[in-house]
Amino acid sequence: DLIKRTLAETDTLPNVETVRRKVKTGQHLTQEITVEQWLAEFLNRKRKIEETTRRSYEGHIRLYLTPYLGRLRLEQLKVSDIALMFEQIEEFNDTIAERRADPDPKVRESVKYRRPISIATMHRIRATLRHALNMAMRQDRLIDFNPAAVLEMAAHTRPKPLVWTDDRVRAWQSDFRSYKEREKQRRGGRRVDPIDAYTSVPRPSTVMVWTPAHTRLFLEQARRHRLFALYQLIALRGLRRGEACGLRWKEVDLDARTVTVNWQLVQLAWEVHEGTPKTDASVRTIALDTPTAQVLRAHRQQQRQERLAMGEAWTHTEFVFTQPDGNRLHPQHVSDQFLWLAYLAGLPPIRLHDLRHGTASLMLAAGVEMKVVQETLGHTSSAFTADTYTSVYPQVATAAAEKTAALLFGEEGQAEPGTLISLRS
Repeated sequence: DLIKRTLAETDTLPNVETVRRKVKTGQHLTQEITVEQWLAEFLNRKRKIEETTRRSYEGHIRLYLTPYLGRLRLEQLKVSDIALMFEQIEEFNDTIAERRADPDPKVRESVKYRRPISIATMHRIRATLRHALNMAMRQDRLIDFNPAAVLEMAAHTRPKPLVWTDDRVRAWQSDFRSYKEREKQRRGGRRVDPIDAYTSVPRPSTVMVWTPAHTRLFLEQARRHRLFALYQLIALRGLRRGEACGLRWKEVDLDARTVTVNWQLVQLAWEVHEGTPKTDASVRTIALDTPTAQVLRAHRQQQRQERLAMGEAWTHTEFVFTQPDGNRLHPQHVSDQFLWLAYLAGLPPIRLHDLRHGTASLMLAAGVEMKVVQETLGHTSSAFTADTYTSVYPQVATAAAEKTAALLFGEEGQAEPGTLISLRS
């Protein structure tokens, strides 16, 4: 049967190695496994992994790998098939951009909640496929070559954080005003949603950091918000959003001024999942500064008052930060409130996660050692912290330049321009 079918399809006899591999692994000689079938088997075998990792695999498989590659035979999957998938994803990105710029509001509305697929996400999709194909190759001997492992893709470079300097803020404000005016004209004079405009205007980098003055202004604006303590904790101690939302009172010691991070709320699509952090370094105990400890004490008293007001309707979750009825927070709502508070404060936009970048920058500007910054943020290495999470404030760069010159010339009597300094004196 295998010989007849192969001759009918290709006019050639079946490959000897293919027949030998199928016999060795106990496969039916005429039964072909598709990419979709193998990806389902791959997921089935990955039951003991972290929920967040599993959901990530499921999303990549359901949204991209199965629709684009699922019908192909596993053993016939080629590098060109995978490359074509990513080309089609990039074409879809172009379609989103075109529709967002369309003068017809109905066309714009059709992609309102669609986001372009970033290079970083494409690399993660490829990693999921590579992992699944490695399993097929090494464990089941279904294939003898992994095309995902040799596919060439555009390099993914982690964007460097940039500080919102005065010049950058002025340029962004000008673009913001122009954008709102263009949108208003395109919509026939109808009102432009301020947050849509606020988040749509391009920024100098996808990762922007506020200056200390900006962060101080934000905290003053947020002071009246019921989640003020959460935002201050992220801004000063660098917790991730999920770590702050998942913090429980049993992990907070206000007398010792510490919080222990060992639980988090993770948003996958719109669903919220609870669990432990993914890495050992993320499980950590963080020292609290006195002002933040005081803010947390005030927050605890506020939460007690909310619990009394709700009575039997209060939900006991043990979380430090909750909804007014005690239920856990949705991480996306925390981000949405952050953007609104930043807008009301008249600040240039950053993401909530960028407060972590600001934390690292603030700590380094204060002279904190890189190792301490790394441990506070929960990174596995200080090199990763230095490469990814630090951005030098202008005044810190100036001070560093002055210190460097002082080492060479001394605190006094720098060499005059054009003056030779004797190396033998």
